[in-house]
Amino acid sequence: MPQQSVVIVGSGLAGYAVARELRRLNTDIQVTLLSADHGGFYSKPMLSNALATGKTPDSILNAEAGKMADQLNIVIRPYTRVDAIDAVEERVLLENGERLGYGRLVLALGADPVRLAIPGEGADEIVSVNDLDDYRHFRERIEGKRHIAILGAGLIGCEFANDLAAKGYQVSVFDLSPQPLGRLLPEQAGQFLQEKLALAGVNFLLGKTVDKIGKTDGGYRLFYQDEQFVEADVVLSAIGLRPRIGLAEAAGISVKRGIQVDRYLQSSIQNIHALGDCAEVDGKVLPFIMPITHAGRALAATLAGTPTRLHYPAMPVLVKTPGCPTVVSPPDPHMEGEWQIETSQDGVKALFQDAAGNLLGFALLGTATSERQTLTPRLPPILA
Repeated sequence: MPQQSVVIVGSGLAGYAVARELRRLNTDIQVTLLSADHGGFYSKPMLSNALATGKTPDSILNAEAGKMADQLNIVIRPYTRVDAIDAVEERVLLENGERLGYGRLVLALGADPVRLAIPGEGADEIVSVNDLDDYRHFRERIEGKRHIAILGAGLIGCEFANDLAAKGYQVSVFDLSPQPLGRLLPEQAGQFLQEKLALAGVNFLLGKTVDKIGKTDGGYRLFYQDEQFVEADVVLSAIGLRPRIGLAEAAGISVKRGIQVDRYLQSSIQNIHALGDCAEVDGKVLPFIMPITHAGRALAATLAGTPTRLHYPAMPVLVKTPGCPTVVSPPDPHMEGEWQIETSQDGVKALFQDAAGNLLGFALLGTATSERQTLTPRLPPILA
């Protein structure tokens, strides 16, 4: 394989972002994209609000692998797993024993759902949604069911809860945090979100952990504090994601929370790059659409011959909870400041400011989301 060839491992938003941008900049570089699944292109963030928007699993898929290969003039190999990376020989070892050479290797491996070690005979049947195949299975499981229990009141848990409640499901959400979006919102904002989603039909059991999941006839019994329990037809885990670092770590690439890369998305081994949910850029793991888009554009330019340092502007996160519209730009945890919060019946405006009054972050809920465009330019870049 030619030295300039690029092999991309992963067919999610990150992998396709690099392929699309690289092909836009250069039509000659040979690009091979390896996908562990069907390799089709779709927007993973759509999965958490597909019910309310009327999207079926089939309609979420934008294009199958063959169509994407034709559009981008690249080679796409679906259902192709990489077992190991030989960084010395610059080859990847595939599950079928094939050794595929590369000039540059791009790891867009994504992340795996965090699974809690919960005892009980029903624990093995907890569902998680991390890709389109998972979502298809989830939709089949909830068909004709009534009560869905969700483990986790973070961003994905709240989005699924709102989506399910909007379609008439009874929804119970467990989280150890005393409020939903506990890592993103100040207390008053979290309380406002909880109240609005409760009005939409979501029952929060906060400050509580599920101690055991038993099975009933056709459903599950989730035990929590003092042997109290909730019965549900399906249990969905939305605890969070853990970057896929095993393949890189086994190859001797430096990892911490994610695969460590510099501002050029270069790993500790020459000619191996990483981006997306699996990557840790200058200590930051940002599993959101906009960081992936910026990283894909910068890495494509580098691969095309123009080394490009990654820059992250302020990138507020839109939480897809129509029952309580929410936009948040969480402050860097290392920055010193205080929340200044204004509340009303219809919204919450929370600004995180330093002693000089500089805006370092915000949380806007309800009608206050209208101020997003005004406030965002005042925020500092995430990576200057």
